[in-house]
Amino acid sequence: MAEQDQQDAAGAPVAEAAPVDGFAADLTALPGVVSVFWQGAERVVQVDRASLAPVMQTLRDDERFAFQQCMDVCGVDWPQRGERFDVVYQLLSLTRNDRLRVITTTDEREPVPSVSAIWPGAAWWEREVWDLFGVQFDGLADHRRIMSDYGFEGHPLRKDFPLTGHVELRYDADEQRVVYDHVALAQEFRHFDFLSPWEAMTTLPGDEKASAP
Repeated sequence: MAEQDQQDAAGAPVAEAAPVDGFAADLTALPGVVSVFWQGAERVVQVDRASLAPVMQTLRDDERFAFQQCMDVCGVDWPQRGERFDVVYQLLSLTRNDRLRVITTTDEREPVPSVSAIWPGAAWWEREVWDLFGVQFDGLADHRRIMSDYGFEGHPLRKDFPLTGHVELRYDADEQRVVYDHVALAQEFRHFDFLSPWEAMTTLPGDEKASAP
């Protein structure tokens, strides 16, 4: 495999088959595990959404795995897929000095089982995924926004979120406070091309003579 992870036509990382070893066999044997593979130097486990909680409990408590810490939870948006969101968990085993990436998928409607009862600190990251991607977590006690403000509309890390957003902050002189309002662009939104004229030129007058017989 090349130094940089290869990608398929949709842009998703291409899975590299996991070497045959006892640890991978133990992971594959867990109910709910769909596949085990490598992405670069990281071992990755794809887990069915409905089985996520029991799989995570086993990964923490079973001595064969002993992933005592959940280091991070994040989201990835693939709008072209039916289940457009990946929810990615980064696990760490202190006793085995090993890491594991766990991925499950969902859409805008189906909630993902929360792992905050297994790793209480994960509640902060699940709130972040909810705020930025709109992924709901079944069992998460607190679905308040954590990155954006309470009056924010939408989920800003979705690929279809508009660059201008839906609301803007401004100071209202009459109310003498900062208020939310709908976005009002002073001019039509424009896309800028920052290439210099010389870099943008692909043909020059007289180039046709070079190919003439």
